[in-house]
Amino acid sequence: NHTTVVEFVLLGLAESRRWEITLFLFLGIAYLLILLGNISVISITLTNNFLQTPMYYFLRNFALLEITFTSTFLPSTLYSLLTERKTISLPGCFLQMLFFYCLGTCTLFHMAVMSLDRYVAICRPLHYTAIMNSRLCLQLILGCWAVSFLLMFPPTIMTVQLPFCGPNVMNHFYCDASLLLQLSCTETGFIEELMFIILIIILPGTLIVTAVSYGCIIVTILHIPSSAGRRKAFSTCSAHLIVVMVFYSTCIYRYIRPAQRGGQDSDKVLSLFFSVLTQTLNPYIYSLRNRQVKQAL
Repeated sequence: NHTTVVEFVLLGLAESRRWEITLFLFLGIAYLLILLGNISVISITLTNNFLQTPMYYFLRNFALLEITFTSTFLPSTLYSLLTERKTISLPGCFLQMLFFYCLGTCTLFHMAVMSLDRYVAICRPLHYTAIMNSRLCLQLILGCWAVSFLLMFPPTIMTVQLPFCGPNVMNHFYCDASLLLQLSCTETGFIEELMFIILIIILPGTLIVTAVSYGCIIVTILHIPSSAGRRKAFSTCSAHLIVVMVFYSTCIYRYIRPAQRGGQDSDKVLSLFFSVLTQTLNPYIYSLRNRQVKQAL
């Protein structure tokens, strides 16, 4: 008596209509800021000759990544909040899940690469242009995209091939892999273990690279003789670290905490932090606060 599922029901972020309208306004403004901020970064770094450096090359690619990442789920979330349409087709759900996890993983690798770039620029300034040449920058960017898709594609394809017989309700605002596995009517232990191992490699691995890079940067800043220079460097560095801490802490607690089983309301709040809040702040923290970008504007 199995019935094949043809669509999933996403319960979304709120139950009452008043909260849905409030969240629609909040997320709509956040999405607009993400688009405006990142499009500005891309436009400025492409058209200004003084911003043709490795740092702005990475920031431009990071801005493009943020636009594509948030566009995988925010437009559909806004549409469901406005129209109260909670369903998503089976192919649409799988595509959203694939791009969400692949692009989210790519974001982690990009943040690690940008921290390495800042480490070389601050800690080894005389060798910066020789190390961070155009060929290496291109290889790092392509490597981020390639490794992300190679790591996340196999478990996603395995999830797509699972049978879904009902129920078809997910307590989330996008198609989450852990919830999809719970809804399958077959054994999913191997896929869960595979995804857990991949996330264990990606999250702590990129976090270690980022933390060590910023640690070396802070040590170098402490040796700056000028107190004004130290304050300026710490101001920039601390803003970066706050965004990194929020992003990683929410991701790690959401996806690799002990006995992780999705579906709680707290999971949706955590997801909002790393998928919307940090994405809204990133273009302004990483790019638009820079003196050179302000002059270009």
